[in-house]
Amino acid sequence: MTFRILVVDDEPTIRAELEEVLQEAGFVTHGAGDGRTAAELAQQQSFDLCLSDIRMPVATGIELLERLAATSPETMVMLMTAHAELDTAIAALRLGAVDYLQKPFRHEELIAKVGRLAEHRRLVLENRNLRRTLDAPRPLVGGSPAMQRVLATVDRVASLPSHVLITGESGTGKDLVARAIHARGSRSKAPFVPINCAAIPEPLLESELFGHVKGAFTGAVEHKEGLLRTAGDGTVFFDELGDMPLALQAKLLRALESREIQPVGSTRRVQMQARVVAATHRDLRAEAQAGRFREDLYYRLAVVEIHVPPLRERREDITALVGHFVERYAREFGRPVHGVAPEALRLLAGHDWRGNVRELSNAIERAVIFANGEQIGALDLPEPVQAAAPRDPESAVDLRLAVADFERAHILRVIEQCDGNKRRAAKLLGLGVTSLYRKLGAPIADADDS
Repeated sequence: MTFRILVVDDEPTIRAELEEVLQEAGFVTHGAGDGRTAAELAQQQSFDLCLSDIRMPVATGIELLERLAATSPETMVMLMTAHAELDTAIAALRLGAVDYLQKPFRHEELIAKVGRLAEHRRLVLENRNLRRTLDAPRPLVGGSPAMQRVLATVDRVASLPSHVLITGESGTGKDLVARAIHARGSRSKAPFVPINCAAIPEPLLESELFGHVKGAFTGAVEHKEGLLRTAGDGTVFFDELGDMPLALQAKLLRALESREIQPVGSTRRVQMQARVVAATHRDLRAEAQAGRFREDLYYRLAVVEIHVPPLRERREDITALVGHFVERYAREFGRPVHGVAPEALRLLAGHDWRGNVRELSNAIERAVIFANGEQIGALDLPEPVQAAAPRDPESAVDLRLAVADFERAHILRVIEQCDGNKRRAAKLLGLGVTSLYRKLGAPIADADDS
């Protein structure tokens, strides 16, 4: 990264010496003989750092600092001061200067301080770029009828205030649906605040959501606004809502009904403006019947329910998803990979993708890393994908195969409900065990399936 420095000193010899030292260390410099000239230069071009003497004619270093703070806030300022001006330099820190050098100073001290500031600027820019990448809405890829229905529902509800519940297996992209709802609606300029209910320990979750007042519990040394409040009029996304403790579900229900939040330890309630979008891989109706989820909260959230189908039920989307991930990871890793060999694509189309889109993404990421040429070959794919039965990607739209895919998915769900007991599942489905295995495309079971 090029680090640009504006060197300001009314002594031409000193200015030239400083520029030479900094240039030898790899920095780009530009000189100015007074604060007014420096301020004008900073308006014409951008600088990462302004290294300025304090005592100068026309405009002092302090006046330059104040001017840059107003016109070029991205430019850091480091002042050079004599011992008699030390109090002035310390006061300048309070005005926004990042550091100061006391004259006389060694060149090594100058380079060390400037180097630390350059590293700080690099980290700030990297973090900013990462944040932009994370915040940028990623596309919902898929032209299958199932995904078109999802997209149509997203467009219909995006600008409405209604809460939304997104259901589907893990890895299907429920978070992308939530972000699409936020990005396509009237709240897109406001914050999108994701909360993973399964990742935050239960004792901390209430404070994270609703905030707390100082002294509410041990360690609450200051007031904290909860995420439901800091989201403003944006969107709060509850990921894995089914893992939220029952006691906290009751408090969330009250907040949604009253549009008010009560921080932990407070007797006051504050307004809540955010819209709530929630996602879960669990069957919340069944969870409610089992007493593990509040039925009233389910109905409050499921004003609009969007189901994201698993990838095995929309195999016609695999080709588009593969193309999207190849382009994304090739660009991210700087790899010259531009496509997928036909045999590799047939294997990708034939794999079962129990981990859904997330598993496919990971497989393509790995393949892009290991690919030796411009195309991903069969041997670049993970071993489970290499072992898949190849199928033509276009065959996914064939009605007979689509019915077979649906039938297989239904059988797998029944087997899961029977805790993996295939004989019991076959009985429930009205099939013989041999027929069940034939429809699954699997070898006849061992004795432990009985």
